Amino acid sequence: MDIVFNCPHCEQELAVDNSGAGSEIQCPSCGAKIMIPAEATPPAPEPAPAGAVGGGSQASHTIASSAAAKIEMHLKVPVRDRPGEVLIAKPKPPLEAAKGADKKVRVRTIRHAACVEGGHDKFDEKAAEFLNEVGEANLVGIHTVGYTHFDVGTQKVVEDYGILVVYRG
Repeated sequence: MDIVFNCPHCEQELAVDNSGAGSEIQCPSCGAKIMIPAEATPPAPEPAPAGAVGGGSQASHTIASSAAAKIEMHLKVPVRDRPGEVLIAKPKPPLEAAKGADKKVRVRTIRHAACVEGGHDKFDEKAAEFLNEVGEANLVGIHTVGYTHFDVGTQKVVEDYGILVVYRG
C-alpha cells in the first residue's frame, strides 16, 4: 500500500511505497528535500463556518456525501533523469547565401512579341543581351513560357512564347 502525503513546501500530493517510510527524498515538483512520513497524513479538517450550528450547513453536508467527494485520486508525479521532449520546435533561421547575400531575387519575363521590331525578330539578341547584363554567377534559373494574347493589329488571338529569368540583382 502507498503512503500518500503532501509536500510541506509546495503542497503537491505525493504517493510513495511503504518501503520508503522514514527516508528523505527530493520533491519532484518543487525540488525541496522532504522526509517521507511513516503513515499517510490525514487532510486537515475544514473549519466550520462562523454562523453554522451543529457542525455545518445542509449544503456542505450534501456535497460531502456526493459521489464526487468520495473519489480518491492519488496522482504520482513522474521523475525524469533527463529533460522532457520538446513539443513545439522553434523555426530555423533563414539560410544566407555566402556571396551576394545583400542581393534580392528578381524575375524578368521576356516575351517574343515584344522583341519584334519593324518585322525583324530580335528575341534571341534581347535575351542574350539581358543574360549578359545579369551575369552567369547571378543567374538562378531560366524557364520557357507559352501564352496566348489578343493581337490588336490582326484582331486575332495569337499563341506566343517567351522566357522567365530568375536572377539575383
